[in-house]
Amino acid sequence: MKENRIVTISRQYGSGGREIGKKLAARLGIPYYDKELIILAAEKSGYARSLFEEADQKASNSMIFSLMRAGSMVNTYDMPLNDKIYLIQSGVIQQVARQGPCVIVGRCADYVLQDKLPCINIFIHADLKKRMERAVQLYGLAPDDVQSTLLKTDKRRETYYNYYTGRKYGDARELHPLPG
Repeated sequence: MKENRIVTISRQYGSGGREIGKKLAARLGIPYYDKELIILAAEKSGYARSLFEEADQKASNSMIFSLMRAGSMVNTYDMPLNDKIYLIQSGVIQQVARQGPCVIVGRCADYVLQDKLPCINIFIHADLKKRMERAVQLYGLAPDDVQSTLLKTDKRRETYYNYYTGRKYGDARELHPLPG
């Protein structure tokens, strides 16, 4: 793998993206980041870890996207907490990516790192039925609630991603095709 090559993985809930990311990082011998980013962001900011966990994948109604697109980091004092947390997580993502090759799952990492470092951006998806089976077996979701949980989680991820990036979640034009 080229020096400083970063792999970002976005995924549908239950598709196996987290497991694929862990296996890829292990095979390449590089660090893996997912929930670890929440811990690092909480430590860096002094905010409670629970705030990051609650705000994770929730978009607010502020103008954060416009500010980021303009490259302006104006005073964040009046900014909604979710947006502050997004900015802190974005800074942590950039920091770990500058440290060297790694695999980063979720948190709009493909967008956060665009034009900053060489990245391979991947979106993992799977058939709804397969995802439902996985979620029941691996995550212990109740069979009666699994489809609703999957669809709600996907919708939250989509809303979060679309809001903070101005892009369409899972849009193949924003990703890199895998060889073969």
